[in-house]
Parts: sequence; structure tokens; C-alpha cells
Amino acid sequence: MKLHIGIDDTDSEKGGCTTYIAARLVQELSQLGAEFTDYPNIVRLNPNIPYKTRGNAAVALRIQLAKRSYETVREAVLRSVEENSRLGEMGTDPAVVFLTGKPGSKIRGLSQKALSDIVPLKEAMIALRSSRATAAIYGSGLGLVGAIGAIGQTLDRDHTFELIAYRKRWNCGKPRRIDRASVRRMDQLTTPGTFNNYDPANRRVLIAPHGPDPVLLGIRGETPRDVLKAFHLLRLHEPVERWVIFRTNHATDAHLEHASVDTLGLNRPIKLSGTVITKPERIAGGHVFFTVGYGNNAVRCAAFEPTGQFKETAAKLIPGDKVTVFGGVKRSSDNKSSAINLEKLVIRHLAADAILENPTCPQCGKHMKSAGRHQGFRCTRCKFTAPKTRKQLIRKRRTVRTGTYLPDRKAHRHLTRPLSRYGIENRRWGRDPPSGTWHSP
Repeated sequence: MKLHIGIDDTDSEKGGCTTYIAARLVQELSQLGAEFTDYPNIVRLNPNIPYKTRGNAAVALRIQLAKRSYETVREAVLRSVEENSRLGEMGTDPAVVFLTGKPGSKIRGLSQKALSDIVPLKEAMIALRSSRATAAIYGSGLGLVGAIGAIGQTLDRDHTFELIAYRKRWNCGKPRRIDRASVRRMDQLTTPGTFNNYDPANRRVLIAPHGPDPVLLGIRGETPRDVLKAFHLLRLHEPVERWVIFRTNHATDAHLEHASVDTLGLNRPIKLSGTVITKPERIAGGHVFFTVGYGNNAVRCAAFEPTGQFKETAAKLIPGDKVTVFGGVKRSSDNKSSAINLEKLVIRHLAADAILENPTCPQCGKHMKSAGRHQGFRCTRCKFTAPKTRKQLIRKRRTVRTGTYLPDRKAHRHLTRPLSRYGIENRRWGRDPPSGTWHSP
């Protein structure tokens, strides 16, 4: 029989990691005789959910097993979730969903909605009851949405792979010991097969998180072979407990494919085309704000300081520029209006940046002054007069170009498609089971 297992919301701000539970289950379920029909899936859902922990990820395990083994597998999964979740901590409300057969239309529909919208728990319960699925719910049950979402998101379209290595328990909470030079070398040798390993603009290693969770590093790439090769190029100064290759919707812009178009929805992604109508303003902290008009409406857009050069590009816009903005809709700091937190900017047309200036004196080169209304200009230095001369329209050279702009790599969201992936889509997944070495142990 085919079995899909969805797991979500096992972590808290103090630690834990849903993918770590999945990694442990890869070993345990394999030992119980289950055969994986897909790499474990990491599914990132709407990144704008206000009550998410970190990257809003859920996991799905897809296996083939004998019917007589179902209860044994179910008990093993629930035991692992209970032993490794941060139960009792604020924001930890795990759910585990078991589905036999293929995900139906209700579950697939909920999964698609969860990429770019807010799904009420009641709606998740309806989807659960209308399918062949069963669930184990802990706490408030908020994890049910993600667990169903992971099962229903079978990644039939674009996808990437991520090799995640986990730390020994006693090292959790300590600085991660990864040789920086080896990360830079790995990045040089494996790009574009891998991406977002290192941010040269900020000299920052991107494969290692900074929290107390058990993840040591995560390498993202186009194929399992790419990420495994990259992993073997690293020099690590602490032991690895285990590692697993996941298939995922990371770096695919999946949340933007079905984003609202020209309709502001709080805590939802949006794609909006319009015209810049205010000069960008830089406020304390380095954040840049400007307003885009669309139809009879207008919305404020924000490029925050951590986005690096991206905010500098936003600061170079002028009224009249035609743009398409992508991001999440959030309440403004005064809670009186909404703003788009930008994660991508497409400049489609640049307006002419021109000013009117007094003409220069043809004799001495100094800017002349008005000689009076309708009387032209005169030079205060050499007394030259030009009674029929008018002000000159001077066009300034724009220091920005049309094109697609993203934040610095360090500020990318998990779902952000890096520029190196533009024109690349992995749509050839043949539903083949994992092959070669894809986990240890």
C-alpha cells in the first residue's frame, strides 16, 4: 500500500526542527521495511503567516509498505514526533496526517491555497474528513494545515533539492564549526548546480542557520548529485549525526505563482504593476519607502535595510518609472495602513530624469541669471546678455537599468528564486524512487 505522511509545527523559537524528525524517520522506517517512493519532501508554505516559526516548512514522507506494517509504521511516526517535538512550548502545535492512496482534489486544493493564503483550521478539518486521511493532533492543531499542505503538494512542477546535515545533540546551541574557505571553494566549483551557498557582497556563509535547532547546514541545488558533491567538498570541524537529501519547492517562487494581482490581502503575497508616484524616502535604519500607483489606487512599498543593494536600487527610482513589485502585504508600523515588503522588483520602463536650468554664458561658461520676465538672461560675470534665450531642459543620466532585481542573497526567503535559476525549471520528475546514496544513516 502507498502511504503519505505529513508532519508540521514540531518546533518552537527555542529549538527543534520538523525536518530533523523526518530525517530520523527515514532511517527508522527503512529499517521497518518501508520503501520510499520519493525523496522526503520539504514544502514551504505562505511565508507571510504571522504565527509561523522561521521558514514555515512542513514535511511529507511518501512510502510503500505492506498492509500488515501500517500500524507499526504509524506508531513509530507518532513516537518520534512526541519524543522530538518541543511539546509544551509556545507556538508548538504538531499534527501528523496519514493518507493512503493518492491525494484527492480537496487536499490538493488546500495545499495550493496554503502557498499564498491563510487557511483556517476549520477548512483543514473539512479537507481531512473528505479524504481517506487520519490525523494525530497536539495542542491547538494549527499544524494540521501544514501537514495536509505537505501531503497535497507533490512537487509535480518546478522543484529543487536540499541536503541537510544535522548536529550531534550536545552541539546544539553552540556556534557551527564549518570552514568558511571550503564553503567559498565549494560554491565556486558547484555553481550553478548549487546556489545561495555564499554571499560575496556581505562575505557571509549562507548554508548554516544561526538558531538553536539541530541543523548544521543545508546545501541547495538542482539535482541530488549536485548537493551530494557539494557536501563532500566541505571541511567540517564538528561531527555530523546524520544527513538526508530532500526534494523541495525552495527557490521556485511557488508562493508568487498564484499571488494576488493588484489586490491587497494582509499577510498574503502580491504581484502588482504600476507607476512610481513618490520620490523614494530613506528613513532611520536605512529602510527605503516609495509609493506605487495602480489604477485609481496607491500602495506604499518597503525595501528594508537587510536587503542590501536591493534597497539602493529602490532608492534610485523616480516618479514616472514603470515597475512590477512582488512581496508580502504587512501592516505599517503605525497599524493604520498596509505596505508591501518587497522581495522582488522588476523595472519595466525608466522615466526621463530632467530639470530646467538657466543657460550657461557662451563667453565665460558661468550660469546666467534671469534679466527679468520675458527679457531673457544676462551673465553677472562678463555682462553678456541673451534676450531671447530660455531655460534649458537638462536630462540626468540614470544610474539604474530596466530588469529584475532581488535582495542580497543573505536576505532571500526560502522560496525566492535566485537569479541563477531564471530560465531553469525542473519539471522532469518521473516519480522514480530515490536512487544512489541519499541519506546516512
